[in-house]
Amino acid sequence: MIPRVDYIRWMKSILRRSGEVGKNELPISAVIIDERGRCIGRGSNIRNTNKDPLGHAEIIALRQASLLKNDWRFNECTIITNLEPCTMCASALIQARMGKVIYGANDEKRGGLGGSIDLSNHKSSHHKMEVIGGIMEEECKLSLKLWFKRLRTQK
Repeated sequence: MIPRVDYIRWMKSILRRSGEVGKNELPISAVIIDERGRCIGRGSNIRNTNKDPLGHAEIIALRQASLLKNDWRFNECTIITNLEPCTMCASALIQARMGKVIYGANDEKRGGLGGSIDLSNHKSSHHKMEVIGGIMEEECKLSLKLWFKRLRTQK
């Protein structure tokens, strides 16, 4: 697994990338890092752009990483994202056997790893993964607050 100090570097990169997401997209981005510290998957929300209910950053990153890895199992990998994964994405990460999940801001309404429900510790979960939230939490929250504020003022 990658050293903790690198979480900050990756989160800064994710925040920059999420700022480049289209105006109609929630500014969420994710990266998947392999056991050697290399990025093997990147994703940003494209749900509205592609009219795709599965167009979440985590799902896009998983698809890319599975192609590069030529496998669907990610036991030795880490996904880093600026918002706690929703229940759909949390389930996908469990199915993919993700080793570690790192995120910035909690999502109390839709979070699938503790914010609303914790699927990683649910009795039905066949895979246990390490989950660490709160990395650059204030910066991640601010990014989302500013996006929602801009959205409200445009309406």
